[in-house]
Amino acid sequence: MSATTFKLLGTGGAVLSGIVAKKVIVTGWKVVTGHAPPANPEHPDTTWAEAVAFAVVSGAIVGVARMLAARKAAEYYRKSTGHLPAKLQEVG
Repeated sequence: MSATTFKLLGTGGAVLSGIVAKKVIVTGWKVVTGHAPPANPEHPDTTWAEAVAFAVVSGAIVGVARMLAARKAAEYYRKSTGHLPAKLQEVG
């Protein structure tokens, strides 16, 4: 497996994790609040509390989803090559 393959795997994982994260965010928001998430949190008619809550929740979920996808890609790379990609090698 080459570094290019790892980059493609990582990019694909990031895209897929973003799609899944968005579905989780929308569904979770509806369950918790009883209505759809704000279409545009920056809009002045969206309350500050809702905008900030949406930003915090969605940022955390997307961040965790991307981290999980990156870790899975690194695990697959290590299983295929016997070592981690250069950019993930521990320093020191």
